[in-house]
Amino acid sequence: MRERAAVLCATAVVLAGSVSALPAQAAPAPAPAPAPAAAQLTWKKCGTGDYPTLQCATLKVPLDHAHPSGRQISLALSRVPHTAKTSQGPLLVNPGGPGGSGLTLAGFVASSLPKSVAAQYDVIGFDPRGVGKSEPALNCSPGYFGQVRPDTVPLTAAKEQASLKRVQSFAAACARTHADVLPYIDTVDAVQDMDLIRQALGTPQIGYFGYSYGTYLGAVYAKLFPDRVRRLVLDSVVDPRGVWYDDNLGQDYAFDRRHRALMTWIAQYDSTYRLGKDPAKVEAQWYAMRAALAEKPAAGRIGASELEDTFIPGGYYDGYWPYLAEAFAAYVHDKNADPLVEAYDNFAAVDSSGDNGYSVYTAVQCRDAGWPRDWQRWTRDTWAVYEKAPFMAWNNAWYNAPCAFWSGTTRKAMDIANGTLPPALLFQATDDAATPYSGGVAAHRLLAGSSLVVEQGGGNHGVTLSGNACLDKYLADYLTDGTVPRGTGEADAVCQKSPDPRPLKSKAASTSSRGSALHGLLGYRR
Repeated sequence: MRERAAVLCATAVVLAGSVSALPAQAAPAPAPAPAPAAAQLTWKKCGTGDYPTLQCATLKVPLDHAHPSGRQISLALSRVPHTAKTSQGPLLVNPGGPGGSGLTLAGFVASSLPKSVAAQYDVIGFDPRGVGKSEPALNCSPGYFGQVRPDTVPLTAAKEQASLKRVQSFAAACARTHADVLPYIDTVDAVQDMDLIRQALGTPQIGYFGYSYGTYLGAVYAKLFPDRVRRLVLDSVVDPRGVWYDDNLGQDYAFDRRHRALMTWIAQYDSTYRLGKDPAKVEAQWYAMRAALAEKPAAGRIGASELEDTFIPGGYYDGYWPYLAEAFAAYVHDKNADPLVEAYDNFAAVDSSGDNGYSVYTAVQCRDAGWPRDWQRWTRDTWAVYEKAPFMAWNNAWYNAPCAFWSGTTRKAMDIANGTLPPALLFQATDDAATPYSGGVAAHRLLAGSSLVVEQGGGNHGVTLSGNACLDKYLADYLTDGTVPRGTGEADAVCQKSPDPRPLKSKAASTSSRGSALHGLLGYRR
């Protein structure tokens, strides 16, 4: 299934706005609230130690955009104001999820771009409806990810029923707790909120920079409001053809490959971890550890499901690999579970913010598109994947399974094909697990005039502003004046991947990287 980037023979550049528009394919833009002509935003200081220039504001928007004078909800916004004499307007940023908070991301993006580029933009973060500091914030079932959960792999009917009861209870709790807002928690409603943010900012057009699920959010905004897009950057691109059930099955295969890449990396450093030089034997020890934890959870907290949760983040970002390898080795050699518990707490533990994020994730995904309602379909599909790619198959199935039992109506998946945009800039790593490479290629083909920049051999999810100077140069050029590369192959430009991590010498040195900062902000799962 995975496609590879073609090496370019030649690359040209083109400026945004210099390409002839193709025949319009965009759906009519939903009529936004006849509106309190531009709602006024009151910005207040809310800087942090890392991002001292952040400002915050709140915007009221209709819960139901079809009834703009009805019940209002609030969106939490953040801003790093431009400092240049001439501004290019707002650049909205989103970290993905769905369910990820974007407030801090504004500070990260503004501080990570070249100063001369960041100075030209008001970088705007926002918590989409239901998320974080926006109100009301969803929390369907507090403590849903408390330890120790049932083993994800349902080897017996009793285990399957235990997990089924759990996800059915979650779906029912959402319907019971948030019945008044769930029909309005989805991508299209969030996109209409974004256009009200644009209105409140008093600008005819916006720039947009989204990671992960944020790429789908941006593509849908561009579909519904194509004339209001000035710049469009999509990093680690959702496959628009599989929203969302098929995309999740595709993730399972990709995460399994990425997990095996971690096993290969550990084998390369046998002198450090002493788990063997054969990746297959290293992987066998990992599954033996999983079996042991299924029988006896470490410290009464880390069972088989929690072990998967701990290692799944390694599929998003290889900066976590040294910590995961140390925890793996300590357990295998000494039955010392302390590093494993620490890794779980650092990378996988779900607090109240995580409960909120998962509640929104589920609400959006379940409402955005149709899902199979026959549990036997899920079972057949997941066992078929598991036979070839066992690492995350059942974990991912149960993570999304509330959608099999979701109440209420669903939308149809959005066709993002668009021929009326200025050139968009897409970034994609060839070995990305969360949004596999083929999705970036598909979106590139659907967004006429877009350019695709590929990180060849890269496996991280979210690749710009995380240390790859080649990728970041294309991003900076585009945000400066709309310049995009034009190539003759499938990709318009190819950058070599960032170097693999090395075993830890000091934890402080590894965790202080820009890549770690970014991946701490990106929405989980997409």
